Amino acid sequence: MATKTELHPRNQHREGYDFVRLVADSPELEAFTISNPVGQTTIDFQDVSAVRMLNRALLKTYYNVDFWDIPANYLCPPIPGRVDYIHYLADLLACSNNQEIPRGRNIKALDIGTGASLVYPLIGQSEYGWHFTGVDIDPTAIKSAQQICKFNQLKITLRRQKNPENIFRGVIEPRDAFHITLCNPPFHASIEHANKGTQRKWANLGKGQSTKLNFGGQNAELWCPGGEIKFIASMVEQSIEFADQCLWFTSLVSKKDNLQPLNKILEKAKVADFKVVEMAQGQKTSRFIAWTYIKENQRSLYLNGVALPPGRSHQSNVGSAQP
Repeated sequence: MATKTELHPRNQHREGYDFVRLVADSPELEAFTISNPVGQTTIDFQDVSAVRMLNRALLKTYYNVDFWDIPANYLCPPIPGRVDYIHYLADLLACSNNQEIPRGRNIKALDIGTGASLVYPLIGQSEYGWHFTGVDIDPTAIKSAQQICKFNQLKITLRRQKNPENIFRGVIEPRDAFHITLCNPPFHASIEHANKGTQRKWANLGKGQSTKLNFGGQNAELWCPGGEIKFIASMVEQSIEFADQCLWFTSLVSKKDNLQPLNKILEKAKVADFKVVEMAQGQKTSRFIAWTYIKENQRSLYLNGVALPPGRSHQSNVGSAQP
């Protein structure tokens, strides 16, 4: 398949999908392969079962995940884009480590909304050896993630967020110290908006009207009151309380128009630094925002395990700032 030159240089899927290798490792994938109009091997990406089987094969071949499955109708994420987020996070951490990517279980990552697929911890642990804590409000998603960990003998911490109004509160414990947080927030404001977005997608594919999602997704994975902007605003507000317990907070932002209001929210929060990292997968452009309360001259200390006294990492008036 055509080279995906927009993907991160370390992304193992830059050259497209190697179906010969994938089928050799996961023979059950072959039943889902088809030929495109120019004779190349691919799958029908509108087929839920085919997408799930492709993900299972990718995780096995490239990320040493022998068992992977998710409950019916749960979000089945496209792997290459998820991989890009992890690699760009590694680059972000390298900025505070003399441009060397930090590796190993001493690096702590917090995945907000880890989902039934557990995809970010699986990729990040395989690529960089980081220790992940995955958080979700959905007990079924947590159970699925626990099963993936059990069958693959993975040491990933999983925590249930019991209060849907909270993001960091209730899951970041007093003794926790994270180097990075990541999140793929629900970007629709309501179930109606989610369905309309799905219908537009199928219409663009020439498939007519449908509310069927080829990548699946439960309500909490797709929408929340106020949509993406409200969710990330709440994330920023709560991050103030944990300013000394995390080096970089980050979140994907699906809508470019949301960057300007988010920038204003972060200014009110008195963050020490704020970045927008652009990513691209094929014809799609995505991005994530990253913010920190820790001053630049102290970040390498934090990254290398030197605890900072409360209040030393950021301006003393941060706690009173309200997004």
